[in-house]
Amino acid sequence: MKIAIAQIAPVLLDRAEPDQRVLDAMTQAQGAQLIVFGAGLLPCYPFWVERTDGARFDSARQKDCYARYVKAAVDFEAGGLQRIQTHTEALGMATYIGIMERPLDRGGHSLYASLVYIDAKGVVQSVHRKLMPTYEERLVWSPGDGAGLVAHDLHEFRVGGLNCWENWMPLARAALYAQGVNLHVAVWPGNLANTEWITRFIARESRS
Repeated sequence: MKIAIAQIAPVLLDRAEPDQRVLDAMTQAQGAQLIVFGAGLLPCYPFWVERTDGARFDSARQKDCYARYVKAAVDFEAGGLQRIQTHTEALGMATYIGIMERPLDRGGHSLYASLVYIDAKGVVQSVHRKLMPTYEERLVWSPGDGAGLVAHDLHEFRVGGLNCWENWMPLARAALYAQGVNLHVAVWPGNLANTEWITRFIARESRS
């Protein structure tokens, strides 16, 4: 099976241009059966928090940044991923993509770092919300749950994925291993050491 890994940069707090970058990368990868994008790609990882005194109480600057972040986040149930789903179907290519999810059924004010699996027919089959945001991420993301720890059949493989630092979490990995995952997708916003170390021990541990 041919797999494409799209290492593209987001555009901070913008949706239109990142969406187009995703579509362009998918077109470039035509012929692959699976394409994987990084964590938090749409709209972006909250890099500003650690660089702008993100924990300052009642800060107008932080309120403004968060309001912009919420506005740019993805509500896929309201069609927020429709262009990508349509392109996925047109290319017959399954997709894993990291988003900041803004689910309206939870009030529309909480954001989740979610890893979305779209099958080759363009249907969202699972949305895994990062179980526990890491360090300063907790200032802008809500804790997820285990409902999205789901494996999928893809050609000769059984595929599952985890967001960023939760690839370190033994029970999250075990939940996927128990479903027979033999193709593990570990997405990051960018971390060379984790990519070098964790992908290797997961491959050995899970025989994937």
